[in-house]
Amino acid sequence: MMTPFQFTRGVRSLNRLRQIAQVLTRHGFGHIVTRVNLGRFVPVWMLRKKARAESTSVGRRLTLAATELGPTFIKLGQMLSARPDIVPEAVLKELRTLQDNVPPFDTSIAMATIAEELHRPVANCFSSIDEKPIASASIGQVYKAQGKNGEGLVVKVRRPGIEDVIRMDLELLEWLAQSLETLMPELRIYRPTMIVTELGQLLTRELDYINEASTTSRFAAAFQGDAGLRIPRVYWDLCGPRVLTLQALPGVSLETLLSGREPSGVAVDRRLVARRLADCYLKQIFEVGMFHADPHPGNILVEPIANVGLIDFGQIGAITDEWRTDLIVMVYASINRELGVVIEALADMGALSAETDQRSLQRALGVLHDKYYGLPIKRFDLGMLLTEFSDVIRRHDVVVPRDMLMLIKALSMVAAVTARLDPELDLLELLRPRLRQALAERLSPTHLARGATLFGWHLLSIARQAPGQLRQGLRRLAAGDWRLYVRHENIDRLTNELDRSSNRLAFSIVIAAIIVGSSVVVSANTTMTVLGFAVQTLGMLGYLIAGVLGINLLWAIFRSGRLH
Repeated sequence: MMTPFQFTRGVRSLNRLRQIAQVLTRHGFGHIVTRVNLGRFVPVWMLRKKARAESTSVGRRLTLAATELGPTFIKLGQMLSARPDIVPEAVLKELRTLQDNVPPFDTSIAMATIAEELHRPVANCFSSIDEKPIASASIGQVYKAQGKNGEGLVVKVRRPGIEDVIRMDLELLEWLAQSLETLMPELRIYRPTMIVTELGQLLTRELDYINEASTTSRFAAAFQGDAGLRIPRVYWDLCGPRVLTLQALPGVSLETLLSGREPSGVAVDRRLVARRLADCYLKQIFEVGMFHADPHPGNILVEPIANVGLIDFGQIGAITDEWRTDLIVMVYASINRELGVVIEALADMGALSAETDQRSLQRALGVLHDKYYGLPIKRFDLGMLLTEFSDVIRRHDVVVPRDMLMLIKALSMVAAVTARLDPELDLLELLRPRLRQALAERLSPTHLARGATLFGWHLLSIARQAPGQLRQGLRRLAAGDWRLYVRHENIDRLTNELDRSSNRLAFSIVIAAIIVGSSVVVSANTTMTVLGFAVQTLGMLGYLIAGVLGINLLWAIFRSGRLH
């Protein structure tokens, strides 16, 4: 197995690895640190100290450790908080409290970044820009500005040097994930390597503001004709990988409205706001093919009477045509209690593992269906239903695509918000016509013909390539080029342990030989000298060397925790 020193690029990486090991140990995860061979970075007293598991929950300790380790680990915790198929609900509740609010960096640095990214002075970009940021996070911070034509703008500036920090942390996390899966097989059910891969994709996207600008522009085009719904306009000439400039939408945050502080003057039509917000998300799912994945009340603006604005498109989910078909089939089958079809759709998504007990899963989904079927709308909680569905799939070792989990999370948040705005709103009633239309489109002759054309093309491709591939395979077989690869689980750890044991044994033999040789020399009845020293003196020096080496050997064994 790769050691920490095979991927580190210098003192900075080693110091960061040491910090990670010590923070994890301090928050009660010392056993994991030891298992992945990072005990050398942690003082012995810290490893020996009893973990605080008795007084603090695992989720709370994970949250504290992520907060102390900084932006990358906070993002990791936030991403895990959206994985109910992997993480238990008790841990999810703690991880959802993670905030990446950090102290703002100096405005002069932000202005220099803007000028460098846009290749002109800040004064040539904006009529004015505030000195103080209105928000600051781990990736960047936000300023209010005014454009040359007097329009209100919002400017996001990336934090300097953050990409180097995140890149180094991702390398370390990748190694840690591989080590966990190799050295602690019992943790494989949490898919650490998959989680780190997803984190890398998420952070790579968030670091380049061009991604967010492109997404915002696509949403604005998709909802251009929708009355009462607003998406910020992108000012492309004022954007770059490190700078994003958007239109400042009017209104107050939905969070302010829900807290009871309505805008002065005209009252807000809460029922219409709830309806427009629900329609907006159904359109995203069934028509647009992507959705806003973080619709918390702070990212939703409301302007009287009922204009709704969506902001912050840093996190989005994609819905492919194939996945939308599976999703439609699952929803339709759930409504008609065809739970076997639901499980088949999950299998088509690649969500079922070899360990999944499909009969047990079907029974659990049946119990969940019976609990909510026919429930009065006032008692129906879509957010709770989605949470319980996530718990069922986690307990049955079902790992659904990340975008589907993001959709579940987004729908839960939208359902909670619309329920507070209008408790009478029936989301399922809004869903039915969309569902019927989507099914009709997929069963239409045009759609079926397109599917048949693609199927025929694949068959033709197989028929064209199969003879050549078969001939190539037979040639390799005749030439004896076939190879059988055998993968050993944890063989690297066994090799490392044998190597360490043999080194210690050889070291012990050398120490014993020095002691024996020194004893012979000291007890010799001679006045011989070597380099001006009596041989008895050299014998005493040998005792000293053997003692120092023996103490070092005992210390190494003590640090490894294998005295007993």
